[in-house]
Amino acid sequence: MEQLANLFDAINRVIGRGIRWLALVMLLIQFGIVVGRYVFGVNSIAVQESVLYLHATLFMLGAGYTLLLDRHVRVDIFYSKLGPRARRRIDLFGHFAFLIPSMLVLLYWSWPSVRNAWAIFEGPISVGGIKGVFLLKTLIPAFCVLLILQSLSGILRLLRPEADQ
Repeated sequence: MEQLANLFDAINRVIGRGIRWLALVMLLIQFGIVVGRYVFGVNSIAVQESVLYLHATLFMLGAGYTLLLDRHVRVDIFYSKLGPRARRRIDLFGHFAFLIPSMLVLLYWSWPSVRNAWAIFEGPISVGGIKGVFLLKTLIPAFCVLLILQSLSGILRLLRPEADQ
C-alpha cells in the first residue's frame, strides 16, 4: 500500500513541479499584454485568452499537488487542538464523505461536456481566440482524477498503524 501511495504522490509531485512555472509565464504574458496595449496600442484576443488557459491549467492540475503538500484551505476551528487520532478520523471522514464523492460527481456530470467538446474540437471562447476549448474542458476530469489519486494516497497513509503517532 505504501508503494501505491508513493506512486500517487509521485504523479502529483511531477505535475505540480512542472506546472508551477506557469505562474511565471502567466505573469510575463500579462505584463506583455499591458505593455502592448497601453504603450504600443496592440492587442490580441488569443494572447489574452492564453492567460485564462494558463490560469486554469495551473489551478486545475495543481490541486492534487496542493493536497499532497497539505496547503489547501482548511477551516481550522477545533482541528489544531485535537490529538492525532481525532485528526486522523476527521481527515478520513473528509476524504470519504466529501472529497472523493464530490470529485466523482463532478467527473460524472462534466464528462458529457468534455466528450462533446472533443467530438467537435470545440473552438475559441471569443472570435480570434485560442481554438482549444476542448483542451480547457479536459482539465476538469484531469482535476478530478488527480485529486482522487491524492485523496487515495492520503487515505492509505492515514490507515497505516503508525498514523496515530
